Amino acid sequence: MRPEAPTDRQTVYALLTEHTKGENLIRHCLAVEAALRAYARKYGEDEALWGAVGLIHDFDYEKHPSLEEHPMVGCGILRNLGWPETAIRAILSHSDQSGVARVSRLEKALYAVDELTGFITAVALVRPSRSLDDLSAKSVRKKMKTKAFAAAVDREQLLAGAAVLGEDFDAHVDFVIRAMRPIGSELGFESQA
Repeated sequence: MRPEAPTDRQTVYALLTEHTKGENLIRHCLAVEAALRAYARKYGEDEALWGAVGLIHDFDYEKHPSLEEHPMVGCGILRNLGWPETAIRAILSHSDQSGVARVSRLEKALYAVDELTGFITAVALVRPSRSLDDLSAKSVRKKMKTKAFAAAVDREQLLAGAAVLGEDFDAHVDFVIRAMRPIGSELGFESQA
């Protein structure tokens, strides 16, 4: 892989879909990509690199879902393809099991948006509108209080992600929702527009 390939979205998307067939996992990666691109713009960082990391961060999960394998197997593949260590470290750091501390802003942002995009998706899908257009942090917070709703999502991790990034939680949630809206139809949502 050429050194510039990780920022070539077409190449990254092809790698994602080569390893991932499940529509929901692909949609999750698209949501994380959108959120990371938005944060890269906000912080003045490399939007293409951040987007590539978001798009590819879970590409090995379908074939290697165990805590012992994900994301380590995927990062081995990326390393063999010549991906930069900046991207590999960020992907490793989104898993507590990897032992890679979240130090860079990219690492912190990936951790902050990963589980949150999934929770936002779950909240939007149970709303009457089935849309991101009328979703806000207030609705997300309300669903966080219902332990049975999306029970596998660790609410403390959602809060910790915003804190690690240095963002107010409600502002962070609203920011991620806004980042996901332009690709709402790709994520399977109805549009109110």
